[in-house]
Amino acid sequence: MVDRTETPLAILFADICGSTKLYDTLGDAKARDTVARGIAVMTDATTRNRGRVIKTIGDEVMSTFKTADDATQAAAEMQDDMKAVMVDGVPIFIRVGYHFGPALIEGADVFGDAVNVAARMAGQAKAAQILTTAGTVKHLSPAWQASTRQIDHTVLRGKRDDVEIVEILWEREDVTRMATYVRNITGPTVRRQRLVLQHQGLQFELSEQQPTLTMGRGDQADIIVRHGLVSRLHARVELRKGNFILTDQSINGTYVRDGNDAEHFIRRDSIALQGDGLIGLGQAPLPGMPEALRFTSVE
Repeated sequence: MVDRTETPLAILFADICGSTKLYDTLGDAKARDTVARGIAVMTDATTRNRGRVIKTIGDEVMSTFKTADDATQAAAEMQDDMKAVMVDGVPIFIRVGYHFGPALIEGADVFGDAVNVAARMAGQAKAAQILTTAGTVKHLSPAWQASTRQIDHTVLRGKRDDVEIVEILWEREDVTRMATYVRNITGPTVRRQRLVLQHQGLQFELSEQQPTLTMGRGDQADIIVRHGLVSRLHARVELRKGNFILTDQSINGTYVRDGNDAEHFIRRDSIALQGDGLIGLGQAPLPGMPEALRFTSVE
């Protein structure tokens, strides 16, 4: 008879994004080698952080950890170490999702609600992203809690309430374990309903239905700005209590030129966007500059 034990665990799923396309573009041998390198990265990060690999299925790794902090550190190291995995100069991305909760250990396998929730988090994650739940964040140390942000919620089968989805800001250039604060451009903040961002003929809208947009040169950004001074995930704009807040997460900082032609520079800091103006990632924006983003707030 197989022993069954229920215990709190962090369940983590990590997989390689677009592995099917890799086989189409690289061929079987090269794609298999690339996937193997990715699996090795995810496995090594697990064992370094006192985790246990439960199984690998194709391009996916399932791991368990005794603490939420260990799982978070492992997830961050997976993402960071994957930067070295490239094919013909093209980076290979992974996505990670995890959840801390009661799990049923049966032999070498793990079952239960925590497994299902973790799998949903992984399914929601984008390339180079780590997602977890608000319930997991409660089990994190203050240092890791400071590196999180709520981005969405989802409905899980069999659960009465929505599950809040939280992103882990894992990149060293994204977060220096600092508490961001809001500095206004001019005067008190004003409640806005929509913020329209324009870049190279494309238009993006921030609203209650889409409360967060990310900007950077990486493919995982919502608004992609290709320039050497732009970080992979350079900045984000969020709707917070009726205000649109731009937060810089980069090395080179972000410039905001408001409608009065006044220029503001932030680095690892936040600023409220009001009226209309220009945003420059890593460099001061000028009208007509291809890399500049135009913003307009609409009541």
